[in-house]
Amino acid sequence: MKLHNAALATGREKLLGHLAMLLFAALIAGSFSLGHKAAPHIGAAALNAIRFVLATGLMAGLLLLLRPRDMRLPGSLWRFALLGGLMAIYFVLMFVALKITDPVSTGAVFTLIPLMSAGFGWLFLRQRTRASVLAALVVGAAGAVWVIFRGDLAAILSFDVGKGEMIFFFGCMAHAAYAPLVRRLNRGEPVLQFTVFTLASSMIWIVLAGSGELAATSFSDLPAIVWLAIGYLAIFTTAGTFFLLQFASLRLPASKVLAYGYLTPAFIIVLEGLSGHGWVTWNVAIGALVTAAALVAMAIAPDK
Repeated sequence: MKLHNAALATGREKLLGHLAMLLFAALIAGSFSLGHKAAPHIGAAALNAIRFVLATGLMAGLLLLLRPRDMRLPGSLWRFALLGGLMAIYFVLMFVALKITDPVSTGAVFTLIPLMSAGFGWLFLRQRTRASVLAALVVGAAGAVWVIFRGDLAAILSFDVGKGEMIFFFGCMAHAAYAPLVRRLNRGEPVLQFTVFTLASSMIWIVLAGSGELAATSFSDLPAIVWLAIGYLAIFTTAGTFFLLQFASLRLPASKVLAYGYLTPAFIIVLEGLSGHGWVTWNVAIGALVTAAALVAMAIAPDK
């Protein structure tokens, strides 16, 4: 009976991990339209610095309210400096790359993250990825690339790896290493406490990187859409997604955690359609369905 209950508890924890990453992908998708509207009015470095400052303050406030004893500094602060630094590298290099290449190309490079994460999962945790899971990741990546390039085979075949793509590739490597390292470096700290100190570390790195742009920004002249975008990004796609990512990383293999990023283009399609901006063509929708089917197959595949 005890073994049965333990198995049920483990199953529930894994299910919660999958649901957390579904919500993760949906929240990320929701940031694209707001971010697009805010981008002309504020620099990327300044926007990211502000969102991390606000997100860190929000999560620290929640920690103080819900678990005041956990506000004390945890041991081995280097762990949070490393994890926060990895995410800072990802965000900074992403925006550096976007200055010299286009979002479609960076989106294509992004599809490599789950496969790289599977490699880091083996390196840091000796997690072995089943062939069926690897196959699902490859199929999911193919579907995501199809959606990113809007079903244009000629555009896919003409994809060229330039300087921007290489810069973003190293950012993606940092992101891929993050999920397995969360499990490796967590020493039993509650997820909320771990999230707060990781966020704080990322905030410090990103504020340092964007200090020049921050100083040059006239905050009193920013339109309301910028503050709306910053609020959404800080609450949902920084504080929220950091928490969800760490929550799932403690319950699922690294390869399965980051694979849910493949669903972001599909969620964008749904959100854009529901908001009245039009629906994509059927051949693009097929790519989104292929990705969703691959992720379902990956989710139900055994972890070992």
